[in-house]
Amino acid sequence: MQEEKWKQTIGHIKDTFEVSDEGSEHIDDEGGVDIEFIEFVGPLGKMRLEYVSRPVVLDKKTSYTRRIGAETNVEYVYSDTEKTGQLDVYKLNEDTGEWDEVEAANLFS
Repeated sequence: MQEEKWKQTIGHIKDTFEVSDEGSEHIDDEGGVDIEFIEFVGPLGKMRLEYVSRPVVLDKKTSYTRRIGAETNVEYVYSDTEKTGQLDVYKLNEDTGEWDEVEAANLFS
């Protein structure tokens, strides 16, 4: 998902549904991951959308030796300018109180 489409989706949710929480978080792992989220009450119950933005992997370097028991190390090279975006959708499970991920195929059925 593109960031512009994410902003449009956020605007539509705010106009249509009751928003209970929203915010963002930054994780330094994997080259710096940014997560923006919004929680709202929709027709399917309490939902949470997360937009995960992370740098594009440019190269993967593997270092190893052929000795028995030796470690294999993988080092990733991340882009400073290019990012990729992913949308994750969750629904609150009322019984357990935890967020269950919703598959894209199940959203429209």
